[in-house]
Amino acid sequence: MPDHPEIDSSVPHSARIWNYWLDGKENYPIDREVGDAFVQIFPGQVDIARHSRAFLGRAVRFLAGEAGIRQFLDIGTGLPTVDNTHEVAQRVAPEARIVYVDNDPLVLAHARALLTSTPEGTTSYIDADIREPGAIMTKAAETLDFGEPVALLLLGILGHVTDEEDPEAILAQLVKALAPGSYVVVNDGTNVFGGEDDDGGQDDGPDETARARAIARYVEAGGVAYNLRPPERITAYFDGLELVEPGVVPVSRWRPEPSPFGEPAEVDAFCGVARVP
Repeated sequence: MPDHPEIDSSVPHSARIWNYWLDGKENYPIDREVGDAFVQIFPGQVDIARHSRAFLGRAVRFLAGEAGIRQFLDIGTGLPTVDNTHEVAQRVAPEARIVYVDNDPLVLAHARALLTSTPEGTTSYIDADIREPGAIMTKAAETLDFGEPVALLLLGILGHVTDEEDPEAILAQLVKALAPGSYVVVNDGTNVFGGEDDDGGQDDGPDETARARAIARYVEAGGVAYNLRPPERITAYFDGLELVEPGVVPVSRWRPEPSPFGEPAEVDAFCGVARVP
């Protein structure tokens, strides 16, 4: 893979659009145009992006702190922004080892340039696809010791796997390689709450949500398809594992920081953290 992949700034790119929603700088006018069109249909997407990022930070702090995890496998990394997995983990435990996995040359080029480890720890990168879990684990084993607990992070990535590609089977193969005491973290999109449509009204139900229509328009514009799944399906990903409180909840409601304004609003992305027995 070339160190500097050719970038086509005329075609929207999902990782750059997500970066734009997070107020990042690694995006182009076409990404902002498509991202704004998505948000015009489904304004809640920006909140989902930001709450999802905040959940990553809280989950990794829990894992590196209370759970004592020192190894992290982050599949579907996306473009670097602030408080990336290794930064959060190594802030708690400087000796932590992190492996990032993505199959996008653009993402990997940015990661190698921007994501650097503490001297005590390790940060490495794998060019691999989530649909090839065996290859991921083989390459990750060059950095991580799978005889010891590892935190497996799958944040917003299983939605890119179709039902025909069987996300449950992929997850089961990844989990099978983890030692007891490891943890699994999943965050994925749902279509539970509906949302205002582009005329300002409420949609009729989860099958007709503004977010689903925004995704369809996004795919038409050249974006990567994403499969929204019900919370019950996401909960089933953790079958056989020991869910950490508060269980499977919207990302905004997983151990939120104390606020004088009460609990944050629910958003259409559900998450969970579970221990491998």
